[in-house]
Amino acid sequence: MASIYTCIECGTNLNLSTACLYPPDFYFEAGNKGTLSFSSIDSTKFRFEKEDKIRPFFETLNYWGIQRKRTKIICNSCGRLVGYVYDDGPPLTNSPGQFHMGPSQVIPRAPRYRFKTKALRIASET
Repeated sequence: MASIYTCIECGTNLNLSTACLYPPDFYFEAGNKGTLSFSSIDSTKFRFEKEDKIRPFFETLNYWGIQRKRTKIICNSCGRLVGYVYDDGPPLTNSPGQFHMGPSQVIPRAPRYRFKTKALRIASET
């Protein structure tokens, strides 16, 4: 049974596939609370805006930083902010990391499309 994800503001079908949905217990540095994470999306349904802020920010209790670089995902139809793109998805290569000391920021990672559940209307398709 698949789900249909629409924008809560305008009701536009966002073409988000449940096959690309990460499981809710999948670990990401930026957390999962109140969000749904996808590995790929239909980019024709969205507009993307870069965001670069230099000030302290907190994603979770143990994850914080000074500079936040992320990309906003905005509904093409109504202009509502529905989520963000993060670069903390699974590693793109099977590398042991810099100096062979485990994963690091040097390893390229797949983008993760993180949608707020408050911005989506989820309906089941039978």
